[in-house]
Amino acid sequence: MNARRPRRFRGRRVSWLRLGASVLGGLALLVAGVAAVAPPISFLPTGTPVDQRWFAGYYDVTLDQGVALAGDEMTAAPGGAVLAFVVAAGDADCTPTWGKTYTLDDAATSFDLDRRIERMRREGHPVMISFGGAINTDLAVACTTSVEAAKAYGAVIDRYGVDSIDLDIEGKTLADRTSWGRRANAIARLQGARPADHPLTVWLTLPVAPDGLTADGRDLIAGMLSAGVKLAGVNAMTMNYGIQDPKNLVDVSKRALDATASQLSTLWDDAGLDLPPGGVWELMGATPMIGLNDVTTEIFTLDDARAFTEFASDRGLARLSMWSINRDHTCGPNYPFTGTVSTQCSGVDQGDETFAGVLSNGYLGRVAHATVEPDPPIIEDDPKTSPYPIWNSTTFYSAGVKVVWHGSVYVAKWWNQGGNAPDDPTLDTGAAAWSYIGPVLASDQPFRLPQLPANTYPEWDATTLYNQGDRVMVDGTGYEAKWWSRGQNPARSILDRDYSPWTPIEGTVDAGASGEGAGGNAAGAAGRAAGVPGPPAAG
Repeated sequence: MNARRPRRFRGRRVSWLRLGASVLGGLALLVAGVAAVAPPISFLPTGTPVDQRWFAGYYDVTLDQGVALAGDEMTAAPGGAVLAFVVAAGDADCTPTWGKTYTLDDAATSFDLDRRIERMRREGHPVMISFGGAINTDLAVACTTSVEAAKAYGAVIDRYGVDSIDLDIEGKTLADRTSWGRRANAIARLQGARPADHPLTVWLTLPVAPDGLTADGRDLIAGMLSAGVKLAGVNAMTMNYGIQDPKNLVDVSKRALDATASQLSTLWDDAGLDLPPGGVWELMGATPMIGLNDVTTEIFTLDDARAFTEFASDRGLARLSMWSINRDHTCGPNYPFTGTVSTQCSGVDQGDETFAGVLSNGYLGRVAHATVEPDPPIIEDDPKTSPYPIWNSTTFYSAGVKVVWHGSVYVAKWWNQGGNAPDDPTLDTGAAAWSYIGPVLASDQPFRLPQLPANTYPEWDATTLYNQGDRVMVDGTGYEAKWWSRGQNPARSILDRDYSPWTPIEGTVDAGASGEGAGGNAAGAAGRAAGVPGPPAAG
């Protein structure tokens, strides 16, 4: 509800004598124990309660490649993470994918996304899935009916077990009014199917101009509300205004948010909906693009972040985010393109600070008030059911190879032999040869080496001298010689690909051999079976 404005005095001029008498009379009443109720003096609503304000940066899932994984970036940032972006596989293909590059199964096999999300959940870092974005085809555009769209959205929600989603609608998708009804009806359908005590929280993320939401943005919100969608809030993309003076970036964003607040108040009123107890600011979020923006005249510095966070706190915004966690560090010395926006660094000197650390100040609540479920029991290490080989202290491991130890999956940071166990608590991050990815999941499929039809190649013989290009088989798996050797068992190359003279032959995998269920592409599957990354699969 809106705060009331204090009434202004009109008519006769008040004399100082009468004013003094009034003050004395008021003091006398106070002494007598009569309580007086003063009208509010602030024109602003109270905003979101402090313990319910939350921060979660966007994390670009499609940047994950091979051994990089970036798992620590995804899990170590304050608050939770908004994973971006789920889009359609094609203009007319309603299949959900990550950035049109990975299917949901590809993301599981290529960089253990399911496992990493489960890790975040267990460690108390809530996860929100974001659909849409500035490029590729939105699900509501590719799907032909709201039922089909609801099925696509629901497949993602169910797979990752999330209670909160973000609909990032901008660019050509925002202008495509034919998709609005499909999206709204699909989301309303999903929300209606949920139990009352386990709702689906939905945020809209929309572009804003200096004077607030665009006409398309306002009409889209009105349509969602009319369709019965229960919106948790609207997240304003406070970036890319096209201004020429970067010193005014925060001032422009403040103006844009104040204007958006007024517009949302009107939209909720027109829809016959009451504002939440904290007023319109409890329905609002803001997302700046840290560092160098797409509009290169706009640079969002750490000082800007401090001023922006202070403004958001004063107003009582419910949510703060940023684009993106992947970019939240200074560019390295080998990146000479200082005037070009990078997807992997901010483009400004951050010193020892992070934008997430600044923007999360006072925003340490939980994404959509999410709850953390109790930890499920640890799955015991069993070679027959394990998704990766069980760690062994006498085995050599190459960088990027994954193993299982004590119910958890680890990836080798560099070539190592045995030594300290992956979960050794006495080693700090820099000294440990292994990085923790996440727990073994009940849905994991057993690790199996790829198999070739019998007699495809000769069986390996320890006494034979092999030259580069020779091919052999061991226990049904094919291998190719990288250089000459004798007596070097090709099976060692599964875990030690650096020093083994052999490499597994790619494209020789059956369903499930990639270790996390069917759906991965054949190319590179032999390597992925042991946690060695192959090339990304096209969505």
